[in-house]
Amino acid sequence: MTPSVTAKPAAGPMRYTIFDVPVLRNIVRLLAILFLKMIGWRREGSLPRVPKYVIILAPHTSNWDLPIGLAIAFALKLRGYWLGKDELFRWPLRGFFRWLGGIPIDRSRSGDIVMQVVKIFKERVNFIVVLTPEGTRKKVTYWKSGFYYIARCAAVPIVLAFLDYRRKAGGVGPVFYPTGDREADMEYIRAFYATVTGKHPEKQCIPSLCRGSSEPERRKSV
Repeated sequence: MTPSVTAKPAAGPMRYTIFDVPVLRNIVRLLAILFLKMIGWRREGSLPRVPKYVIILAPHTSNWDLPIGLAIAFALKLRGYWLGKDELFRWPLRGFFRWLGGIPIDRSRSGDIVMQVVKIFKERVNFIVVLTPEGTRKKVTYWKSGFYYIARCAAVPIVLAFLDYRRKAGGVGPVFYPTGDREADMEYIRAFYATVTGKHPEKQCIPSLCRGSSEPERRKSV
């Protein structure tokens, strides 16, 4: 079988990030809580007491999702990693973004990003990766399926995180292990996000995965 050509991490995650600096992380958390209060937002839920999981954030429809999402992450004491294009990690900001939990992705090289992330899960005692299944702020028809197959292959749960602009609330919801029945699992996810409203509701995508995609295509879609 001809291997799929897709992205893979240019470098693994840093062992120590901003979340490991006691004084700094406490200061940033305090600033995050103050920021949320200033804009009238509140955090909801609490992080699960499991060492490894995939956390998905939806809906993603605005640039405001980043600062608000980061503020909520710090407020909840989330120690997570995220994936970014390799171009973002060029000098002189490469070390800085990796220190913030970023894992650079080189899209010009051959590999399988899903299995690369699975490998990190299997190597680490503690590891959390944050993904936005929509992959863009623009209107899309389907979610990218990488989050689902990472969780399945790594045998870790999926945590549903949200930003609800109607209620001005963000945080984490239920935790579940994907069963392998994609339709049933996505129905569960759809039910949770049905009442969540993004900054631009017209850009929201009803949570669903493309039925016609091949397995290699699913595995590279992150």
